[in-house]
Parts: sequence; C-alpha cells; structure tokens
Amino acid sequence: MKKKTKERLIKTFSLIILLSGASLMLLPFLWMVSTSLKDLSDVFIYPPKFMGSFIKWSNYADVLQRFDFLPMFRNTVLVTIGVLATELVTSTMAGYAFACLKFKGKNVLFMFYLISMMIPFHVMLVPTFELLKDMGLLNSLWSLIWPVLTLPFGVFLMRQFFGDLPTDLAESAKIDGCTPWGIFTRIYLPLSKPSVATLSIFIFIATWNDFLKPLIYLSDSKKNTLTLGIYLMQGTYSTNWPVLMATCTLSLLPALILFLCMQDLFVEGIAMSGIKG
Repeated sequence: MKKKTKERLIKTFSLIILLSGASLMLLPFLWMVSTSLKDLSDVFIYPPKFMGSFIKWSNYADVLQRFDFLPMFRNTVLVTIGVLATELVTSTMAGYAFACLKFKGKNVLFMFYLISMMIPFHVMLVPTFELLKDMGLLNSLWSLIWPVLTLPFGVFLMRQFFGDLPTDLAESAKIDGCTPWGIFTRIYLPLSKPSVATLSIFIFIATWNDFLKPLIYLSDSKKNTLTLGIYLMQGTYSTNWPVLMATCTLSLLPALILFLCMQDLFVEGIAMSGIKG
C-alpha cells in the first residue's frame, strides 16, 4: 500500500512539474495572440491585462493591407522550399553513403564533416558574404539558399538512421542484382520516412525563422523575408504592437501546422535515429 501511495505521489508531482513547464512555455505564445487582438491603448495599461477592453480583429486586416505581408510570405516560402528540397536530397544521399557504402577515407571524411558542426555560423558570415558577392548572388533569394545546401546535422541524422537498418536488406537486394542506387531509392529511402520528416521539420523551422542571413545578405526591400519584415516594422520612436503581434502570429501558423501534421513521424524519427546498433 505504501509503495502504491509513493508511486502515485511521484506521478502527481511529475505531472505538476510538467504542466508548470508547459504553462511557462505556452505563456509567451498566448500573450502574443492576446496582444494581437488588443487595441494599442490596451497594450500600455498597468497592471497589464491578458485581454483588452474589446477584441480588435482589424489588426489582422491591417497586416495584409498596410504592410507587404504577402510578398514577404512568398519570399519566405520560396526560400524555405528551396532549402528544404536541396538539403533533403544532399543529406539523405550523403547519409546513405557514409552509413552503407565502402570507400577509402570514409571515416576520416565523416569526422571532418562532424568537426564542421563545431564551427560557429557567425564565423562564416563575412567569407560567405564576399563569396556571394563575387558570384553575383548577393541581394537575391539564392543568397539564402546556396550557403546551406549541405548541413552536417542533416547528414549526421540520416547516417545514424541508415546505419541502424538491418544489413540483411541490402545484402538480399545485392544478391537479386540491385545496384547501390537501387538499394537507396527502393529500400532505404522508403523506410526513412520518420527521419526525413524529422529532418524536414528541423530544416523548415530553422529556415523559416532565419533572421541573420536575410539581414546581412539582402538590401532590396522587395526580397525581404518575414523575420526581416517583422524587425523593420518596429519604429524608432513608436511601434504598433498589436499589428506587430498579429504579424508574428500569422508567420507562426505554417510551422505550427507542419508540426501538428507530422507530429507522429517526428516522434518516431527521433526515437529511431537514437537507436544504437
């Protein structure tokens, strides 16, 4: 009886801790949505109130009518699709090569690939800027796609997944006359849906929320992405916070919808990629 009571207390305490942590994480999001529905005068009321004196849906209409939200949204979608497509191709192919193919210097090459993960991205900003300038890609959406065509994290994730698959699959396919490319496209790639979904979410969120590269590589306002546009909406002397929060809420929806649609595959991919063979 005492053991059951102790287990029940531990579960209750753990649940309270988890709910408290979830509440703290959700509070900024809920406050953002609440502020997006307030009048500007309600934002500066002290003590602050969670809800304003009335719900102002026109803040969302102002985002679409008074600001270049749709062009910025289009630019962000184009960049995200470009990065997502190219990085998924390179990461899955490189991960398969490092995990399943045999070639001279494979382990050394993979080690240097992992070492590159330790180099801070900020160190590469100036060299990348000069390189993009020489290539004529500066101030274009390609300047946000080209530098991240291959990222070590994606290769590492896919290599871990492919390395955990039974080798019997590849050996049986080889006996039947299947080439390494056929093994990759017909066997390994269809089995990698959870890991590909996990990597897709990571790439999507990182690209969608990227602020530093658009700030440095873009100077034409017509090429602005959402994160850069939100930053420029903040005035020097005053800021329309409800409209700004409405913009943030709208920009968050695609990432939220993607995660909700791929949540099961995301959890499965994290679990499978962490298996030790």
